[in-house]
Amino acid sequence: MEGPGASRGGPLAPARPPAAGPGGAGLWRTGELLAWLGGLVLTLSAFMGWYSISGDLRGNLAVLGWHTGTIGKLVFAIGVLVLLLLALRAFGVELPPSVPDGIVIAALGLAATILVLVRLIDIPEAFQPAVGRGIGIWLSLLAALLLIVAGLLKSGEDV
Repeated sequence: MEGPGASRGGPLAPARPPAAGPGGAGLWRTGELLAWLGGLVLTLSAFMGWYSISGDLRGNLAVLGWHTGTIGKLVFAIGVLVLLLLALRAFGVELPPSVPDGIVIAALGLAATILVLVRLIDIPEAFQPAVGRGIGIWLSLLAALLLIVAGLLKSGEDV
């Protein structure tokens, strides 16, 4: 007896692929992966060169994000918060349903974006006048924007 998905003389073909469970693919969804990547890069970027100083007697110097003041430390803290939130979720600790993970990650990404843009536009006076922007500050900005995208994707996946 042939089923609805069978062709003449051929094997049975499933009508449609099996549906994923309520959590989708779990930890390895696109929004989740981008959030892990963005949080890790944002955390590490606080220890990368945000500014380069040329014309010093010792040669070219780099100023780490951590040494740019409170803003560099806040960027690091936001990255750690994102990683902590994702790690807790991986171990089964969920936020209340009224506080979706994706929106929290997007909000943290927005805060990090604003902080990095402040440091991108307003170079601290201690590093003036022969200063340029290093790769670390651009990576921080990219990671912060990635967190916003990841949070929005994650919100869409959790619905």
